[in-house]
Amino acid sequence: MRFISWNVNGLRACLEKGFVSSMEELDADVICLQEIKMLEGQAQVPLSGYQAFYNSAEKKGYSGTAVFTRVQPQTVVKNGMDIEAHSHEGRMITMDFGAFFLVNVYTPNAKDGLLRLDYRMEWEDDLRAYLQKLDEEKPVIYCGDLNVAHEEIDLKNPKANRGNAGFSDEERGKMTQLLSCGFTDSFRYLHPEETGRYSWWSYRFNARKNNAGWRIDYFIVSDRIRDRIVRADILPDIFGSDHCPVLLEIC
Repeated sequence: MRFISWNVNGLRACLEKGFVSSMEELDADVICLQEIKMLEGQAQVPLSGYQAFYNSAEKKGYSGTAVFTRVQPQTVVKNGMDIEAHSHEGRMITMDFGAFFLVNVYTPNAKDGLLRLDYRMEWEDDLRAYLQKLDEEKPVIYCGDLNVAHEEIDLKNPKANRGNAGFSDEERGKMTQLLSCGFTDSFRYLHPEETGRYSWWSYRFNARKNNAGWRIDYFIVSDRIRDRIVRADILPDIFGSDHCPVLLEIC
């Protein structure tokens, strides 16, 4: 089964940059999107054979998630943590596919100066508890723009960015904590030492051209299904956003 996750940085804009042809070529069973910045119905997404599910932010043109799937889920839950503080920005869609849960997430950014770090820490603790509860029932595939480069190997300039949003000790520590609770970073499982593999680049300073990027988009799976990972990849040759898609295949 093939999954794609992509922060499209505005789905309507990405549609004008080859989104549909890229997704058709990738031929995924499930496509998870973050930062769609739109309401359902504001744009037509002509992906044949897929059913679409949206969770849009209350604030127009902000955040939001969506899932396009060719496999019928048993249930779909938006804002699955059922916590009021996390229920306004469209940051989560959970699907029960019978054999596993899929959780598509757009993690809150800690912001410049770590102005939103306290909220980010609350989010991380609540999400970890939520994922652990799901994992008690059946395996979990957790994906999305998680807004953290976990290790120094996951960004081009770790020393210069130490303490910045996405590479603060606090955010990295929460990722370590999650992975210690029975979850596996699928890309690092297959590529433990590989460098120069990034999923996000600033629009400034020719960052993408120079591959001065960050790996902040993930597929994280329950430990007990990590042996079913066939492929975990990053697809930098696909354009349309400041992020590129990431891919997971499981058997």
